[in-house]
Amino acid sequence: MKILYAIQGTGNGHLSRAREIIPILQKKGELDLLISGTQADVDLPHPVKYRFKGLCFIFGKKGGVDVMATYRKSNLKRLYEEIKSLPVENYDLVINDFEPVSAWACRRKNKHCVGLSHQAAVIHPNAPKPKKTDLLGKAILRNYAPVSVSYGFHFASYSEDIFTPVIRSEIRIPQADIKPHYTVYLPSYSDKRIIGVLSEIKNIEWQVFSKHNKKIYREGNLFIRPIENDTFIQSLLSCTGILCGAGFETPAEALYLKKKLLAIPMKGQYEQQCNAAALATLGVPILKSLKNKHLAKIKSWTMKPQSIPVLYPDITEKIIDQLLRENIFEDIKPAISLGSGIHSVKTLKEKSLERILKQSGD
Repeated sequence: MKILYAIQGTGNGHLSRAREIIPILQKKGELDLLISGTQADVDLPHPVKYRFKGLCFIFGKKGGVDVMATYRKSNLKRLYEEIKSLPVENYDLVINDFEPVSAWACRRKNKHCVGLSHQAAVIHPNAPKPKKTDLLGKAILRNYAPVSVSYGFHFASYSEDIFTPVIRSEIRIPQADIKPHYTVYLPSYSDKRIIGVLSEIKNIEWQVFSKHNKKIYREGNLFIRPIENDTFIQSLLSCTGILCGAGFETPAEALYLKKKLLAIPMKGQYEQQCNAAALATLGVPILKSLKNKHLAKIKSWTMKPQSIPVLYPDITEKIIDQLLRENIFEDIKPAISLGSGIHSVKTLKEKSLERILKQSGD
């Protein structure tokens, strides 16, 4: 069986999750990888067959998406050529993590496409939503990477097709020694803004992972360094607390590690506003922005204990097996002629699954 796994390359969460999913998919069939987007800092330790520019959003430095930079980077003609060039018809199964090129290539060729993403859970009717409705944000989430069927990940299992987060194996290790530093990951804010606010809290060592800087330097009680997977994990494992955006993977890992967590959703980013609403229901404090007027809340957070119980078991392979059971050969015609007999799709599907699961040792 040939599988195409297409991954969004804007931000680090998609690729971090993919590092856990890829070895499982490799056991199930012949796997090709596709990445589109240009904003990730995490690499994949696997060969990537297709790399596209796609359609990505550019992080700004004032707490939101840089609209002008996003517009300048967008090239719809190039995107259309990428969509046309992708031979999705050569694959038995296309799995999509909020990736537009493969999604629209499947839509164009009437190919079954399986969504496996956090975004699929965010737009689910049962998932928490912010009080303020964002019609454009909803439209983007629904149409950016359209799929035939969806499986989602969220901070809690709000429905039978929404699963708890995929936690990286590097995080699922015995707890490291806790040190008094706080880890900071706010990619939509400039170093200058972060330093200007957090330097006012003198008694805390802040380890800041910067999206906008390639050098390591210290500014008072702030230690700033570029984002690198291993050093970020080390900081996260040993920190007292983490101050981050309202993305998905980093807050989920912080919750799993029972770290103190304070989240600031990106402005104008509906997905992060939804995540903030979900985190708030769990008891996580949320700030609207990183400004000096919120210093008292940040100081209070550093001084108080925080205990938010979550249960995130390692069920990734079970999820993949369920996805395979429900989607293998979904787009094959009702009956296929093989030799002198006619075999139903159900029979082919069952035999294929039996062979795959046997090969993977399940």
